Amino acid sequence: MATNQQRREAAKRKLERQLARRAERAKRRRIVGVGVTVGAVVVVAGLIVVLATRGGDSEADGTDSAASPSASAPAGNGADIQIPTERVEPASRTKALPNPTSCEYSKSGDAAKDVPVPGGKDVPSEGTVKVTLHSNVGDIGLDLDRALAPCTVNSFVHLAKEGYYTDTGCHRIGTEGLQMLQCGDPTGQGTGGPGYTFADETFDSLTYGRGILAMANSGPDTNGSQFFMVYGDAPLPPSYTVFGTIDDEGLKVIDEIARAGHDGSFDPSPGGGKPNTEVTFTDVTVKA
Repeated sequence: MATNQQRREAAKRKLERQLARRAERAKRRRIVGVGVTVGAVVVVAGLIVVLATRGGDSEADGTDSAASPSASAPAGNGADIQIPTERVEPASRTKALPNPTSCEYSKSGDAAKDVPVPGGKDVPSEGTVKVTLHSNVGDIGLDLDRALAPCTVNSFVHLAKEGYYTDTGCHRIGTEGLQMLQCGDPTGQGTGGPGYTFADETFDSLTYGRGILAMANSGPDTNGSQFFMVYGDAPLPPSYTVFGTIDDEGLKVIDEIARAGHDGSFDPSPGGGKPNTEVTFTDVTVKA
């Protein structure tokens, strides 16, 4: 029969074996835990690589281009754009405006280039005016229609004769969604104006497309000096005053500017960017 001393020693050895087994199991659990964690990190890293690669392919394919009317192609992709070749029908009013008419030009902010406010009495609302924008990349001919927007034509001709547009350029071009070239800001930033504003001359049936000349604005009745020339698609609401058309040779010049792309500086809103081909009006001639 075992003595008390022997029983204590046996119990001690049993306890030591139990503690050793527990320590071994704990060690194995730690090793397995580390392995699982490392495996999870590897899986997550792999997913990140896959998603990042897929995102890059999506952008390269242009699948998100033209998500809205103001969206434009990524900078440098101008050579790949699709430009319609057919002109849209010129705009026309169903009801003629009074001739002559009166226009109101209200002082607003600081002028980007000193110019007087145009007169607004006895402004004709019939006939056309031919304007040529002479630029470093070619001439762009415009036919201004007084019957469409007499106050707009009156202001544009006034600014042209005062030399406001001479030595200014085009600060923004859109190549997809809204395909247009925007000009008329001497600051070149898209924020400059002539120091006055005037009301919209719009109507519900207005549409926009290749060959249309219209005023840019920052909201209702905020017209100033900035205008845009549409060379392609333009899914816009009738909120922009149309005041004429662009001739065929002028459209060819704008097409080439568009194909050179832009720097994306106006993305994502309002869209587009500064043309990669610098555009400067060296002179502007008016022939009534």
